Amino acid sequence: MSVTFEGYERRIDKINDTLAQYGIKDLEEARAICLEKGVDCNAIVKGIQPICFENAVWAYTVGCAIAIKRNCVNAADAAEAIGEGLQSFCIPGSVAEQRKVGLGHGNLAAMLLRESTKCFAFLAGHESFAAAEGAIGIARTANKVRKTPLKVILNGLGKDAAFIISRINGFTYVQTKMDYFTGEVKVVKETAYSNGERAAVRVYGADDVTEGVAIMRLEDVDVSIT
Repeated sequence: MSVTFEGYERRIDKINDTLAQYGIKDLEEARAICLEKGVDCNAIVKGIQPICFENAVWAYTVGCAIAIKRNCVNAADAAEAIGEGLQSFCIPGSVAEQRKVGLGHGNLAAMLLRESTKCFAFLAGHESFAAAEGAIGIARTANKVRKTPLKVILNGLGKDAAFIISRINGFTYVQTKMDYFTGEVKVVKETAYSNGERAAVRVYGADDVTEGVAIMRLEDVDVSIT
């Protein structure tokens, strides 16, 4: 098959260098390695995001092939290996390459898969429906391999916005009141808008940054992203 994807010419040399470190000839061989183990990255990635760029499919293909070559036997180690594949697709000289975005994504996933992480927070504007879907996707996927379910919260500015996004997505809205004298936040009311896995996602709306930080302490957040 002929492999093409966005920015191919600017990416392929770095990708091939990464593949060579693991004795993999090219992207076609990386794909074959994955399929031999029953891992169809094209189906998985497009099943999550049908309109994704083709380079996303191939980046995860490289990462999964690396994980297989490393003989990774647990999900967290595999996530770190997949991050190496993602990093190979960061264009040389780009901000993504300099900031190690690919490795960072792999390391973040590994942290969420390890039992030492109990609570994960999305710090996002509540207008972000991508964050909402990401929250449930992370919880659902991580809990397939975790012994203790990962607690996932959304924490952002605006109580009305938090209420709306909870109701639309079937999450649990947690209404709070901040005591600015003591620096503590208290839960006033919790309302679940569904049953099951979606209700396990807790959504907070803060009036300001001070309350937002207090909410993070209240939930004992271990890892957060914006």
